[in-house]
Amino acid sequence: MAKTILMIGGNSGIGLATARLLQAQGNSLIAATRTPGPLAGLGIPVQPFDALNPGALQLPPTLDGFVYFPGSISLKPFHRLTPEDFLNDFRINCLGVVATLQAALPALKAAPSASVVLFSTVAVAQGLSFHASIAAAKGAVEGLTLSLAAELAPKIRVNAIAPSLTDTPLAGNLLNSDVKKNAAAKRHPLQQVGDPDDVAQLVAFLLSDASRFFTGQILRPDGGLSSVRTF
Repeated sequence: MAKTILMIGGNSGIGLATARLLQAQGNSLIAATRTPGPLAGLGIPVQPFDALNPGALQLPPTLDGFVYFPGSISLKPFHRLTPEDFLNDFRINCLGVVATLQAALPALKAAPSASVVLFSTVAVAQGLSFHASIAAAKGAVEGLTLSLAAELAPKIRVNAIAPSLTDTPLAGNLLNSDVKKNAAAKRHPLQQVGDPDDVAQLVAFLLSDASRFFTGQILRPDGGLSSVRTF
């Protein structure tokens, strides 16, 4: 059954792959992004949104799904991280969710059932050097996921996806050469980095009725990095 889904962000990487997949499945999409970008080119209604300064959203009376894509990768040694670095990551990754999800909540509650999908990172479950700021912000997102899954049950399901390094523009500086790509792949038990289309399939699953028995889950498409050792 076709659903009406609000996407926050999504003009590149996992978000754009998800938009294309959800459209192909016949869903109706609404987006809020910094710029119209490729989503507008897909014919998706886009309204302005800045994760660092969220404004009011124009929403339909009913929403079946909500997914929040904005993220950041601020990789620095801990001694070089400033309070502003931590605050910036927290505002983009966590407070942006809070503002937009609070705005969307009445429309989600108006649906017979609804699904919320948030994003974390493998760096929460697997300690990684230079990830202190983003891991702290995404750790808050995982806590928010569990709390809201309890509070909004049984009508609204809330889950999060915690990928490892995925080949997207956001990760461009980490994967901008064959040497870097090969080194990153070798750090994963499955010897590869993430593919946006694979993660998009997981988002679509969580938004669909096929996942109606899932809530409060942190799903980990991370090539085994957080849980498997091959030595």
